[in-house]
Amino acid sequence: MKKDSGELAWQSTDLKEEAHYTSLVPVEIGGVRQAVVLTDKSVAGIAIKDGKVLWRASREGRTAVIPTPICKDGIVFVTSGYGVGCNAFKITADGGTFKASEAYSGKQVTNHHGGVILVGDHLYELDDQRKLKCVDFKTGKVVWENPSVGKGAVAYADGHLYCRSEASEKGGASNIALVEASPSGYKEKGRFTQPDRSNTAAWAHMVVIGGKFYVRDQDVLLCYDVKAK
Repeated sequence: MKKDSGELAWQSTDLKEEAHYTSLVPVEIGGVRQAVVLTDKSVAGIAIKDGKVLWRASREGRTAVIPTPICKDGIVFVTSGYGVGCNAFKITADGGTFKASEAYSGKQVTNHHGGVILVGDHLYELDDQRKLKCVDFKTGKVVWENPSVGKGAVAYADGHLYCRSEASEKGGASNIALVEASPSGYKEKGRFTQPDRSNTAAWAHMVVIGGKFYVRDQDVLLCYDVKAK
């Protein structure tokens, strides 16, 4: 879409798969600007200039494909829940022709909805296995894992992970923790129990911006001052 007028600039006719919950990721690979898209059937790179499918790799999802792809140094990492797991593809270009080859795959990262964070060369996520995991981005090897707050969502700011459990036990165990984002091991800095907790699973992602930490739970929005003193 043209941002000034809302007019249609182009519409890709080569990729006709059903859209899921993932967001497009703009990247440059082989000198070509492209948008990486993940569907329930594949992951593909679409030329931003004209909508041409530059490369595509088959990758079956199940029920709902939610986490957004992560791209760095020509590697595209994708994951989804419902027992599917993760895949990483190395994207190369030769004379304008692109190729996607699988670098690794497995169930070491099986992420339903909470998202995956890339810090340096390591991935962090609250897994469907109810653990916080640190995974080497280039190899897919699990560096460490810890029960932490269980399954949920993760955000990142200032060298730390904000980990929120999806669990809906009102007044139960602490469900938000601050953890150092480090491949050297699990280092928790503190945790607390969210007040005004609803009785439904918490799937809303958190936001950290301008020294403020925002947490939404159904009709409740909480804001915490987390700016360093």
